[in-house]
Amino acid sequence: MADLLHFSRDTRVFLEQGSNIWEIPVLDGFSFSQATNSTEITLNEMSGSSGQSRRARQMFNDSFAPAEWSFSTYMKPHGTGAVEEALWANFVSTSAYTAGGNSWSAGIGQSGAAMTVDFNESNVVTLGTYNLYFVLGASQDSDVNYTSGTGVTIYKLTGCVGNSASIEFDIDGLATIAWSGFGTQITEESSKNMGTPIRTGIDSNTNFIRNRLTTLGITAADTTTFPGASSNGVYNLVLTGGSLSFENNITFITPETLGEVNLPAGHVTGTRNISGSFTCYLNNGDAGGSADLFEDMIEATDIITNSFGLVFGIGGAAVPKVVVTCPTAHIETPTHSIEDVISVEVNFHALPSSVSSTNEATIVYTGAGS
Repeated sequence: MADLLHFSRDTRVFLEQGSNIWEIPVLDGFSFSQATNSTEITLNEMSGSSGQSRRARQMFNDSFAPAEWSFSTYMKPHGTGAVEEALWANFVSTSAYTAGGNSWSAGIGQSGAAMTVDFNESNVVTLGTYNLYFVLGASQDSDVNYTSGTGVTIYKLTGCVGNSASIEFDIDGLATIAWSGFGTQITEESSKNMGTPIRTGIDSNTNFIRNRLTTLGITAADTTTFPGASSNGVYNLVLTGGSLSFENNITFITPETLGEVNLPAGHVTGTRNISGSFTCYLNNGDAGGSADLFEDMIEATDIITNSFGLVFGIGGAAVPKVVVTCPTAHIETPTHSIEDVISVEVNFHALPSSVSSTNEATIVYTGAGS
């Protein structure tokens, strides 16, 4: 029998939650794996009467580490939704999907021409979980009834949870999100019928977002310390790049029963962390430019925590677009980068209005044709 090889581009990824299944179109570079936690026991004794001592060691498997997965997706709005909305809904809450109404119980709001992702329901101990299927050797046509041994290998990651979502502003690229997370266990399935997966917006070529059109609005709450261009706290910066990172800091808990290889029992959430950075050229020709921001920051020696409203218009003003708003971000002092054209990099941390609030950021998708 000839060897059967699988190629990464012949892979389809599906997300299953309850009776609903979504196809997730991923980019090259996806991964999934699961390691084993082991204990090593060694002997360390003095010389016996014969001048010998035992020097062997033993290994014992204690437990499976949480499965790890990662992949990237394009940001693709479609009408009042997004191709990746199932990932967002479970990233920010414990949410249930209603197929008939195409709506979520938490985390996702759909009204008018937009879909809003918020963190209002994210102060929870556990987030939404789902199963991920990586179907290797899958055909790229409409067939979604798979059986192993027919040129297809089906891997199932159970109890998955999203840990990190990162948006990179590659100036010459399309807007993408790098997702990563954990699962309970990886198994190989003999067959899986995906039924009629939700694929809304996947095949459209009009809902890609160009990063080069991205804008940044930045307004200081303290207009005395940070006057901006016209003593209104507004700074005029033109981006050359940047990133946004959303972290759940998930921890998986695993029992430690002796005499068996334990599986992870489940996850708990950690500190919610939303942060990022942006770069722009050093510009001291315009009022409220990057040079003015640097000067105002280094002179603000009596400000412990500053507050800036940041509005990232990913894709610009025209649809499709995604707007990320961080209303009370703390900005670090810009750092200079000495290159052919001198630029500055600004790190920021999206903070809530109070320590118990969940309003660090909102994400609004607007699709073409909405």
